[in-house]
Amino acid sequence: MKKVVLAYSGGLDTSVILKWLQEEKSLEVVTYTADLGQGDISDDLEEKAKNLGATKVIVEDLTEEFISDYVFPMFRCNTIFEGEYLLGTAIARPLIAKKLVEIGKQEGTNIICHGATGKGNDQIRFEIGAHALNPSIEVIAPWRDWDMVSRTDLMNYCKNFQIPMPASKAEEPPFSMDENLLHISYEGGVLEDLSNAPPEDMWLNTKSLEDASEKSEEITLEFLKGDPVALNGKKLSPAKLFKELNLLGGKHGIGRIDIVESRVTGMKSRGCYETPGGTILLKARRAMESLCLTGEEIKNKDKLIPDYAALIYEGLWWSNKRVSLQSEIDSVSNKVNGKVSVKLYKGNIISISKESSNSLYNENKVSFEEEGGFSNEDMQSHIKNNILDYDI
Repeated sequence: MKKVVLAYSGGLDTSVILKWLQEEKSLEVVTYTADLGQGDISDDLEEKAKNLGATKVIVEDLTEEFISDYVFPMFRCNTIFEGEYLLGTAIARPLIAKKLVEIGKQEGTNIICHGATGKGNDQIRFEIGAHALNPSIEVIAPWRDWDMVSRTDLMNYCKNFQIPMPASKAEEPPFSMDENLLHISYEGGVLEDLSNAPPEDMWLNTKSLEDASEKSEEITLEFLKGDPVALNGKKLSPAKLFKELNLLGGKHGIGRIDIVESRVTGMKSRGCYETPGGTILLKARRAMESLCLTGEEIKNKDKLIPDYAALIYEGLWWSNKRVSLQSEIDSVSNKVNGKVSVKLYKGNIISISKESSNSLYNENKVSFEEEGGFSNEDMQSHIKNNILDYDI
């Protein structure tokens, strides 16, 4: 029998897919589960997969690699999609695609399978990413292949093949979720009606503004070459630092958004996201950059954000263009070193102090109280030169 590597979560969809690959495709199934900090990998996942016929079950902790090699490089560009979204789902997909290709090579197969639905972005991200790393890869996408169209069809399939059902309809939330260490996303179900406000009990990682801490809190982030390396004076690994930022942001009601975004296919989709740690990091980075980068560097770097964000959103992390942009971004980010302190309170992140050995700030020069090396004649000359250069 040929082998296939299945991206497996242990939920209803991938449980059905595991059995379907054996029954309909006559394939030996190796399951791969990426631990990206989602916190819902069950202790009996290996047992469940093997009971459903998997010949090998692989679970891998990728939290440190995810933050250091994907999230941090993305944040060096202050990346934000359509002015709102911090790309928590999109940035996880190239890493999973890479691992599926690697496991396939280890297992001697060129076939991988994912459970992404037929209308979403993730199928594009998984498949374009996998093909970029292995142009001859074969990808099975059951939601585009089988004749099942609903959750009821999946439940009936479970009954027919005696698959233990992970949850009943009554126990499932009325929306779909995707979680990793950067964020949680919510979409579909009751959220598809734009007149419905998100149910308050939906949000798992952030308190409402009403329930957020009544006391403000000051924190200090230290940056080295554009990446955070310490929180409140304590050196932490990338994943551990992010976990701490998530707890702090959640406590203070930071990081919730409810947006309508433009999917890769062009259709509009509502997404609700909570990204507490990432929201703090973005604000702190921009404060640090304001001290370390020239106005021209900031302006040129900000011009890259829409294109860079689109490359990630559209599944083109492994493209030459993204790699080229990353090199340009990183060369500037190398200057972003120092400490910034921010105050957290009721959804707000307020910069209160910053310092850097690369600081471009000159208190004497900018002061209103003394000339400081920049005379009135200098200003007059500057204005005159710019008026002459200005093309009306």
